[in-house]
Amino acid sequence: MWRSLRRVMLAAICLVFLALFVLWRIESPRVEQLRMAIIDRLVPSFEWTLVPVTAFTRMVADFRELDRVYEQNRELRRELQSMQGWREAALQLEETNARLRALNNVRLSPRISFITGEVLTDSGSPFRQSVLLNIGRIDGVADGSATVDGLGLVGRISGVGERTARVVLLTDINSRVPVVIRPSGQRALLTGDNTNAPRLEFIDNPEDVRPGDRVVTSGDGGVFPSDLLVGSIALDPEGRLRTRLAAEYNRLEFIRVLRQSPGEVIPGTGDLIGPPLPPMAQEQAGEAVTQ
Repeated sequence: MWRSLRRVMLAAICLVFLALFVLWRIESPRVEQLRMAIIDRLVPSFEWTLVPVTAFTRMVADFRELDRVYEQNRELRRELQSMQGWREAALQLEETNARLRALNNVRLSPRISFITGEVLTDSGSPFRQSVLLNIGRIDGVADGSATVDGLGLVGRISGVGERTARVVLLTDINSRVPVVIRPSGQRALLTGDNTNAPRLEFIDNPEDVRPGDRVVTSGDGGVFPSDLLVGSIALDPEGRLRTRLAAEYNRLEFIRVLRQSPGEVIPGTGDLIGPPLPPMAQEQAGEAVTQ
């Protein structure tokens, strides 16, 4: 019985569709009026079925717009990172120009060369924060060299292999970097404590330091070159001075290892001082001074 009923319903549906097809193919003013009457009668009753379709269409359009905005945001962030690098370079050049304006016949030191390596692994932990690079001794990487990410100081090389090198980050608890705070000129020690904002210690006059002041390397000790951007001053909730690092630690993909050319060594004294006296002459000179 059900099979016969289904056959009848299927035949009826086919006849309805065939009639609609024939009705829509006939070109006649009366038939056109009939078609319009059928549309006016049936289409409004199906408006509720179009609501999900309309909402889905709007959702797809919003998703495409969101994807476009996301791509624009990524592009703007890349441009902002590049502009920050150029801004820091311009500030350093301005400071250098201000120091050299009153001088003449100045010979500048050779520029620091660098080699870029890719970050292989991140071995950060609650007790040690470091990364591993795919460049090593055969690439000219030396132990203790400074590393930057294009915006600011990242850390220093601590351990060099033939083809790999380990970088200890500024946030590591064993990191100690002498820095200078601009524009006050206060010297301090940047101390890592396994947080994203290392502490500033041993500041002579903390009252001269303001949030937002730039922090650069001082070059003391000869480990790091001077005037490398580290970050800016910030205050923690307890009122202690910390450094908001310029390097983007959450996006360390490529790191530059700075290579300084070794300074020239002067082996002996000049002609003005003269060579050392022989032992007999030294004794005679000592007796003359005594008399």
